[in-house]
Amino acid sequence: MSAIRLSLDSLGDYQSALREAGVDGWLFYDFRGTNPVAGELLGVGGFVTRRFFVWVPTSGTPVAITHAIEQGVWSAWPSGWGKVVYSSWRSLEQGVGALVSGKRIAMEYSAGDAVPYLDRIPAGMLELVRAAGATVVSSGDLVSRFYARWSPEDLASHRRAAKVVGDVAQDALRFAGEQARNGRPAMEHEVQTRIASAFTRAALEFSHPPNVSWGPNAANPHYEPLAVNPVPITTGHTLLIDLWATEPGGVYADQTWMASLGEPSARALSVWEAVRDARDAALALLREKAASRTNVRGADADDAARRVIEARGFGEYFTHRTGHSIDAKDLHGSGPNLDNLETREERLIFPGIGFSVEPGIYIPGEIGVRSEVNCCFLDGELVVTPDEYQRDMMVV
Repeated sequence: MSAIRLSLDSLGDYQSALREAGVDGWLFYDFRGTNPVAGELLGVGGFVTRRFFVWVPTSGTPVAITHAIEQGVWSAWPSGWGKVVYSSWRSLEQGVGALVSGKRIAMEYSAGDAVPYLDRIPAGMLELVRAAGATVVSSGDLVSRFYARWSPEDLASHRRAAKVVGDVAQDALRFAGEQARNGRPAMEHEVQTRIASAFTRAALEFSHPPNVSWGPNAANPHYEPLAVNPVPITTGHTLLIDLWATEPGGVYADQTWMASLGEPSARALSVWEAVRDARDAALALLREKAASRTNVRGADADDAARRVIEARGFGEYFTHRTGHSIDAKDLHGSGPNLDNLETREERLIFPGIGFSVEPGIYIPGEIGVRSEVNCCFLDGELVVTPDEYQRDMMVV
């Protein structure tokens, strides 16, 4: 697990980051697991049914505000740190005000819900904190640094999974092509089952079955093949396979591969080349920033990919963000996304942050094409997985 939990050993790192962020402290809040960032970074679990806060100041010792009937889950709280026990709402609000009045504080908040993955604090609680005299700013880059960042072990696990995922995808595409040429076309759901079985044999886990989309079906980015509606994979169209898997306790690998069953049409090639070149434009920007040790916004990488697709005349058909965060907790994580379409992603990508790069073009009733690789932004280097990712449309 790569999340850096608050502890006696890590407190100095937290406080250094808070000083860099220009805030007086970080106020964690949670109620019944609505803020997973707080639960994970504080190590709070078990039977927690009441509101709690933890104040981490830029200097000095942290303070927890906890309910009187739920002290057991705080047994590991360092004895030298502060703890306020409340029962009434009056004492809760008084305790919060005493900590944050007149201070500039970070919380899991995104102005205008610009980044929903970050926006974990209810509007009513923001009103309470502001009424206590605090100025609230987003903890976005702090969440990336302490919650979403990969460890070297995370990266190693991810790379192992990425090799398997890439090999399984190419095997599935070749299998579909062979069956089509032999006059015994496989069904979409049969190829889906083949992929899932390969992951199980490789001891990899996956959250949902893979997406196998033939021809026009791939124009739906969230298409799901179904045994009750079998679709044969025949020649004359493209095939999209989107698949993801992880080692137990590891970091997901998430890839999309494309093939043409028979020689692709000029139209299919033009769509594929626009998608591939958009992907590579985003990768070029990210590589440049990593090599120069310059942080970059997720929105900037999205813009780089989107410009290519718009220049090729397919802009209206690129209907989703260029990439999503991948962290050690979730395939669709809480770090910065590559997005300036669906959300206003202003958070920075810096060393240790992982994400997908996956532009796509979806023309209803005709074709859908996507190419997806994963990245980890390191100090001086951009790692792209799998090591051998798709450069040309496969012909099977």
